[in-house]
Amino acid sequence: MIDPFGARLRKNLDRLGPLCAGLDPHAALLEAWELPDTVDGLERFAMTVVEAVAGRVAVVKPQSAFFERHGSAGIAVLERAIGALRAEGTLVLLDVKRGDIGTTMQGYADAYLNEKSSLFVDAITVSPYLGFGSLRPTIDTALANGAGVFVLALTSNPEAPEVQQARTPDGRTVTGAMLAHLAAENAGVSPLGSVGAVVGATVGSTGEDFAVNGPLLAPGMGAQGGTAEGLREIFGTDALRNVLPSTSRELLSAGPSVEALRSTADSLNDSLATVLR
Repeated sequence: MIDPFGARLRKNLDRLGPLCAGLDPHAALLEAWELPDTVDGLERFAMTVVEAVAGRVAVVKPQSAFFERHGSAGIAVLERAIGALRAEGTLVLLDVKRGDIGTTMQGYADAYLNEKSSLFVDAITVSPYLGFGSLRPTIDTALANGAGVFVLALTSNPEAPEVQQARTPDGRTVTGAMLAHLAAENAGVSPLGSVGAVVGATVGSTGEDFAVNGPLLAPGMGAQGGTAEGLREIFGTDALRNVLPSTSRELLSAGPSVEALRSTADSLNDSLATVLR
């Protein structure tokens, strides 16, 4: 049995720094790297990123959709990238945003969070908007296998407020209710809980309580407008140590040179660490 995800993440963050490197092989980036938009191009892109950052950053976050669009062969590339990253001690957070109920949600959990699966990763993203209780199979499977879950809580897309900022009967926002659920899941866990939140790096000050004793994934750094100083405004000082800022385009645009990717990752990590640690 491997150590809980939260404990492994805490160790990696303290050892390697806060950067979460996005692995988003979308068509425009393949073109920019002068690679074909094929399975071969996908594999060359993905494994170049793996070579550049494996063992150098705490977490890599592949976007599953960009592999899925190439069919079963694309999923096979994803499996190889996951295995290569984890072999170097890099945690893999698969961005899949699954959300369903009952046996269907259990199926997703078994696919990604059961250590016997070929797609087993350290954590996945999930959507709670069928009700937080619908995530129970995912959370239980994750915890039983030393894995983690990141729950969409406060995203930066313009459509989000109609759901996430709606008020519950007790007056809290839906975001606030989700954060309270996360705090309950992580209560008493040390050094860090394994059930985290996804909070956009550009949402600004919200008044929400992010002290959930769990990791806080902050996508949208760099090209999407998120900054290290902006994270301090969002999360305040108490939760900053648990923030995992994620960047994709700012890092990946440095490719296809492995050396340039490494240099960019190191620079981003250093600049984030000065603010977050």
